[in-house]
Amino acid sequence: MRNHLMSIGTGAILGIVGLVLWRTTEGIETPVIGLSQLGLVLLVVGVIEIVVSGIALANPSTRYKKHDV
Repeated sequence: MRNHLMSIGTGAILGIVGLVLWRTTEGIETPVIGLSQLGLVLLVVGVIEIVVSGIALANPSTRYKKHDV
C-alpha cells in the first residue's frame, strides 16, 4: 500500500511541475523540444500515474500484496 501512496505523490508532483511548465513557458523554445510541450507531457504522465495508482490502491487484490523489490 505504501508503494501506491508514493506513486500517487510522485504523480501529483509530476502533474504540478508539468502544469507550471506548460502555463508559464509558452514562448520559450529550446533546440530539441519546447518547454511548454515538455510540461504538457509531464502533466499527462502525472495524471496517468495518479489514476493507475488509485485503481491499484482501490483493488483489494493488490492493496496488501508484498513485493520483493
